[in-house]
Amino acid sequence: MKIRFKNQPLYLRLSVFSIMISLMSSCGVSNLVIEGSFPTPNINKIPLTMAVYYDEALKEFSYMEYSETGREEINIESGESHINLFNAVLPAMFDEVIEIEGFDDPKVLEVDAIFAPVIEEFQLALPEKTKLEVYEVWIKYNMRIVDSMGDSLADWVVTSYGKTPTETFRSVENGINEAAVVALRDLASSFSLNFTRIPEVQDWLNSL
Repeated sequence: MKIRFKNQPLYLRLSVFSIMISLMSSCGVSNLVIEGSFPTPNINKIPLTMAVYYDEALKEFSYMEYSETGREEINIESGESHINLFNAVLPAMFDEVIEIEGFDDPKVLEVDAIFAPVIEEFQLALPEKTKLEVYEVWIKYNMRIVDSMGDSLADWVVTSYGKTPTETFRSVENGINEAAVVALRDLASSFSLNFTRIPEVQDWLNSL
């Protein structure tokens, strides 16, 4: 289709050019929503009621990968996958888990503590940039446990890592998705198995 500008008003030509530039700037950006399943860990439950608070930053977490020229390349949305992971892990760790809408939620009066995870950093390494035949994902979390008044009980950092070989996947999106899912499963394992080994967590549990 050809766009003819002959005898068209200047404002109309400028409008068409503006639309074309906008379309060109967005062209090539790939949107990826991380999807995967997360097994429930087989561990002994702690006889406590834990509230969990997912803030908007975690629910809507996304990461933008840029090309070497600075162009937006891949938008990775992973907030829902993080929530699905914690919803699979936490009920296996505690007798009861209650999701709250905020620290002023009346339900906080019914729990022993509040778990409020934060994603501090998300890193992606693509084969075309690293020259390695793997997709790699690193995720850094700040794990926080507070009491009903919002005072800190425990605060520590957990880093998870996942990688997948390029030969396994036909598309970049599939490779990134699987590497992210592996990283999330790595988090599930380390978080659930090492929870009671965190010194601050030990001090809190011993104080109950």
